[in-house]
Amino acid sequence: MPREANRLGRKQIVHPSHVWAEGLMTLPAQYFRAGAGAVILNEAGLVFATERKGIPGSWQLPQGGLDHDEEPLQAIYREILEETGIRENDLELIQYLPEPLVYELPVEIRKPKTGRGQVQYWFLFRYKGDQTTIDIRGSGEANSWQWMPFGGLKDIVAAFRRPLYARLYDRFQDHFRKFEEE
Repeated sequence: MPREANRLGRKQIVHPSHVWAEGLMTLPAQYFRAGAGAVILNEAGLVFATERKGIPGSWQLPQGGLDHDEEPLQAIYREILEETGIRENDLELIQYLPEPLVYELPVEIRKPKTGRGQVQYWFLFRYKGDQTTIDIRGSGEANSWQWMPFGGLKDIVAAFRRPLYARLYDRFQDHFRKFEEE
């Protein structure tokens, strides 16, 4: 959990991922949090999505911030496990975007932890596991989950995420088509 620290008379917000061996890092006034996200396809070509807790009707893909010294692929495997219960050995990495994508949060929902938004590395996975192993109860972030067409998901995500999801759809659409043709 973040805590405030007063060091040299300056107020700092301190997160576990922002503590360096030589001392505390002061967060800049404006920043984008580094993160990773996942598009997980099932055998029918549908994507795994969760409905945000406390925000009925707001769906999203698994995503989250990078911990200190964590690489994007490590982070997304950790986030997927934390948010869905899906283990790494039940996932097959199909593709990843070589460049990160960004979304900016509306001013009224920005927080010290999130800054202006997130800059995220995105990965496309095929789910090979048994659906009964999916468990969102431990995450505390979601009310429910379901498999859905990506085209439908990009229309029901939070408005600030829609441009990023449209880019994901454009970049990964060949994989969605493969499933549609099979």
